[in-house]
Amino acid sequence: MSSDSLPQAEASFGPACVAGGAITPAELWLRRVTEIPAAVLLVAEVAILFAGIVSRAVFQHSLIWSDELASLLFLYLAMFGTAIAVQRQGHMRLSVLVMRLGPRGGAVAETLSIGVVALFMALILYPSFLYVQDQSFVQMPALGWSGVVRALAIPTGVVLTLASALARLSRCRPADVALAAALLAVLAVALHLAAPLFEDLGNVTLILFFVVLLGAGLLAGVPIGFCFLMATVAYLGNTTSTPFVVVIGRMDEGMSSLILLAVPLFVLLGQLLEYSGMARVMVAFLLSLVGHVKAGMSYVLLGAMFLVSGISGSKTADMAAVAPVLFPEMRRLGMKDGELVSLLAAAGAMSETIPPSLVVIAIASVTNVSIAALFTAGIMPAVVLALILALVARWQAGKDNSVEVRPRASLPVIGRSLVVALPAIILPFVIRSAVVEGVATATEVSTIGIVYVVAVSLLVYRGGLRWRMVMPMLMQTASLSGAILFIVGAASAMSWALTQSGFSQNLAALMVGLPGGKTTFMLVSIFAFIVLGSVLEGIPAVVLFGPLMFPIAARMGINEVHYAIVVVLTMGLGTFMPPVGLCYYAACIIGRVSPEAALRRIWFYLAVLVAGIVAIAFIPWISLGFL
Repeated sequence: MSSDSLPQAEASFGPACVAGGAITPAELWLRRVTEIPAAVLLVAEVAILFAGIVSRAVFQHSLIWSDELASLLFLYLAMFGTAIAVQRQGHMRLSVLVMRLGPRGGAVAETLSIGVVALFMALILYPSFLYVQDQSFVQMPALGWSGVVRALAIPTGVVLTLASALARLSRCRPADVALAAALLAVLAVALHLAAPLFEDLGNVTLILFFVVLLGAGLLAGVPIGFCFLMATVAYLGNTTSTPFVVVIGRMDEGMSSLILLAVPLFVLLGQLLEYSGMARVMVAFLLSLVGHVKAGMSYVLLGAMFLVSGISGSKTADMAAVAPVLFPEMRRLGMKDGELVSLLAAAGAMSETIPPSLVVIAIASVTNVSIAALFTAGIMPAVVLALILALVARWQAGKDNSVEVRPRASLPVIGRSLVVALPAIILPFVIRSAVVEGVATATEVSTIGIVYVVAVSLLVYRGGLRWRMVMPMLMQTASLSGAILFIVGAASAMSWALTQSGFSQNLAALMVGLPGGKTTFMLVSIFAFIVLGSVLEGIPAVVLFGPLMFPIAARMGINEVHYAIVVVLTMGLGTFMPPVGLCYYAACIIGRVSPEAALRRIWFYLAVLVAGIVAIAFIPWISLGFL
């Protein structure tokens, strides 16, 4: 979603669809077969990239094979992670409508969702082996290995994902499985019979596949990445003669950007931050510093989200690290639940561009915008929005005199809190300086953060990390990374299909022809990406529409870094926009607040953020002033 997945309670119906709800021995065996290699791959990635940094910075010797080996292992990690996300129900999905169907309807929808995963993994299984054959003519330049070694990752992942989906289907009610199979069969037959008609429909065909079919899948709770794959495969299979092996190639290309290697590493860094307790000590220091002033607790929440976002890169992880620490005290002082969640959600949207944002990493990978420039450009807009939210929080606190303030902390208490928190507070600066000084690239720098957090946790915050935490952290990282990277791959294939259909050219002509030039284009972009962010989430939306919109922005004379920052902020706002935005419900779940409790209050915060984003859009210096 911003690039985050929802907590498990929101992400799926899980046991509602299964007979008895118990995981079978076959599933346990499949999990071991998938999870152990994924854990090894993740640790190997950290070791290889960190070794490359040390070799280059200390011994002035570059390991020319390290990037190539890391890229190879990364594709395997992405595919294993995709299977793990199916096993753990961790794929991003739109579950708001499905949850309103009740237990019985939810069980049918869940079974249908798993059935779609199994069906489309089966459809691309044979083409994935054909793709391996095609890669036999490729040789990896640094390692000298055949391209088959790398390409085998895709059919391996497809087999494991298919097996995982079938294993989950085996626990569903037979009647639900039969109903889901019948629905999918009817859909397949209907599309096959209608295939001769599609040639005469022109752009209407795009609406049928990429709006109607895709939208139906999203509303039914099918994971977003598989909705993209479903729409793409259905479109190509029924309207063109394009072989499905092309889809595999486009997915491989989408997932293979070395920039995306930062995704699992920053997710792991966020996990370490949460498990080690470093986020808690940062919050405690802010609490001692400004907790006593009017709206002080709100300032602490905003400051904590700002600091944590610069480390974890995940909105759900950010909120989960901050809210449980602050909300009990904020409630004790008299702040209302709706206000708490509204401020938390607004702070999550505000901090979307703070490096290392996963959405920023994704937008750099699909648009070829400099990730270092984006990391630099993303800080000041977040500062501006944070200051705006601080003013709003102060105004809100002035209206509600029932909210108490904490007693002022003494200087010795503040000093002790600072000493305890200092190793954690300097982590964002360690990460930032490593990139600026050229010690590590934006892709590699997360490994420095990982090594730093582990060392500080073991040497300074003793007792924070335990061996029993290692496997859960690695599996959560693999699951979330697999979900994100599969979306990137599927969206890349879908974006290619849209481009081949002529849609991108038509879109460009439409946008360029709007009256008002780049002013209108920027306003339309803000509106469009708010909607896309609320429906598709940040990463799927940017991977799908980034390659289409950025060339148009360039033709309009808009700086690509500035446009990227506006897009990321806008989509981040959309993910917290009720009634569809997934991160809004994540904030409610983390804060243990009913979604209805915040609906009346959150709109004011969102309106203020929209105004702030519009200001950033039309004052480019805010994004570009420090480049």
